[in-house]
Amino acid sequence: MISKSNQLELRELRSFVVLAGTLHYGRAAEELHLSQSALSQQIMQLERMLGHKLFDRTNRRVALSKAGELLLPEAGRILQQVESSVSSWERTMAGQAGQLNIGFVGSAMQSYLPPLLKSFSASHPEIRFTLEELTNAEQLEGLEHGLIDIAFMRSNRVPEDVQLQSVFTENLCLVLPQDHPLDASSFRDMSQVAEESFVLFPNENSPRYYQQIQNLCADHGFSPRIAHRSIHGPTIFSLVENGMGISIIPNSLRDKQQYKVKFIELTDIPQKTELFAAWKKGNENPALPRFKRAIDLETR
Repeated sequence: MISKSNQLELRELRSFVVLAGTLHYGRAAEELHLSQSALSQQIMQLERMLGHKLFDRTNRRVALSKAGELLLPEAGRILQQVESSVSSWERTMAGQAGQLNIGFVGSAMQSYLPPLLKSFSASHPEIRFTLEELTNAEQLEGLEHGLIDIAFMRSNRVPEDVQLQSVFTENLCLVLPQDHPLDASSFRDMSQVAEESFVLFPNENSPRYYQQIQNLCADHGFSPRIAHRSIHGPTIFSLVENGMGISIIPNSLRDKQQYKVKFIELTDIPQKTELFAAWKKGNENPALPRFKRAIDLETR
C-alpha cells in the first residue's frame, strides 16, 4: 500500500508508460523532454513508492519486469481517464458541453420551444437539458435560487437582477364551446361576449397577460365576469367544453383534437401576448451564452 506521504504523480506514470513503450532511456527521455538522469530518478522514485522493480536493466537491454507488465495497462487507463476528464472539463468551460436547466410555461412548448431545442441539440449534442413546466412565479423563484438557468414566461415583471428578452409575439384566441352560436364567420368583436362568464389565468400568476385581457374587454365596454381560474390549458378547455365559461388564450395553446371547443383567433385587436426569455444576471453556466445566441438567431 502506498503511504499518504508518497502519493503517485502523473508525471512519473507518464514517464513509466513512455519508457515501457520504447524500452530505451535515451529515446524515452527525448520524447518526454527530460534528461536521462531525470527520467531514471522518476522511475526509481516510482519503484520505491510501489515497492517493486518495474524494469529489469542490464548494460545491453531494458525490459519490463512482471510487476511492470501488470502496471502498464493500469497506468494507461489512469492517464487516459485523466486526459478524458480534462478534455470534458475544457469542453464544459467553453460551453460546448454541460447541462442547462430550463423552465417554461405550457404554451411555450406548443410552438416556440420545440424547434429551438431541436436545432440547439443538433448543433450542441454534448449539452443536456432538464425541462420543467412552471408558473411565471415559480420560474422567477427558480432563477433566484439557481434551480433553473433560463425561463420562458409570459410576464415582464422581474427583479433587477434578472435579464429579460422578448422572444415571441402572437395573437390572442377566443375559446368557445363547440355548440356556441358564435363562430369565425359571425364574430365581429368582443362586445358579443360581454355577458359570458370567463375562465382565465389567475392575475397573480400572469399579471401582464391578465391585464391584456382586461384591456381588451375594456376596449369593448365591459369588464369580464370571471367564473373560474386555471393555469393549465387542458383544464381551461375542459371547463369551456362543459359550458362553464369561455376563455382567451395564446393562439399557440389551442388544441383542436381532444376537446369539443372551437377557436376564434383575434387578429384585429392591439392586444398581443408575448413570451419572454429570462435569466439571472451573473449566471456563470458556460452553456448559457451559447443558448442565448441560439435564441437570438431564432428571434430574428
